[in-house]
Amino acid sequence: MSAETEQFTGHIASLGTTSGVRIVIGMWTTSPFGAFTDVMVESLEGTRTLLAPSAAVADWVSGAYSFDIVRTVPLTVSMDEERLSLQAGPLTVRAEFGETTGVGKVLGAIPRAVGTHPRWLSLLNPVAKFLMPGVRTAGTLRDGRRQYYGVTGARLITAAEATWAGEPLGSLSNVRPRVHFGFSSAPKKPQLVDVTTTILPPAEADVAATASEGL
Repeated sequence: MSAETEQFTGHIASLGTTSGVRIVIGMWTTSPFGAFTDVMVESLEGTRTLLAPSAAVADWVSGAYSFDIVRTVPLTVSMDEERLSLQAGPLTVRAEFGETTGVGKVLGAIPRAVGTHPRWLSLLNPVAKFLMPGVRTAGTLRDGRRQYYGVTGARLITAAEATWAGEPLGSLSNVRPRVHFGFSSAPKKPQLVDVTTTILPPAEADVAATASEGL
């Protein structure tokens, strides 16, 4: 992988609410920006909002994905094996985790070097689209680069409370309608996934796609 390749490793929590608001929280332990958290929120009407901790993160994320509103806000998050707590500007989220999903068990058994490699994820993409409608493991960003999502584990979110500007967003629900920030939606069932996402420049992405066709 060249110096132009970017990689983010961490967790993504996705959940829906009975108000129709859907929330996707990216908690990155390693990235070109260091450790950070960003939040994507889509209203029932389809308004997409990015909550980012800095201008640099806001510029990168809004350049790669599509939003109607971009805000830089104070953002704090804590997470352990049982729960997640987030404060991001007007948004608060508290969620509890349950058991590992069936798909999470399968993906967790794959060697990490394989499960996060662009060639493998190109091969897996048609299967992911079939098993989890709306979900993609490979796709194109707004700037033409290719992104690959390598999920290495997944746990259910079993309970959650969320508010926006102090107003409750309702109880936990599936992530439906699908979110529309980029080429991939979130899984239907609320869950926390362990993920490594790799972004390749177009030339390297073409090589990875060609090589996967011969596997």
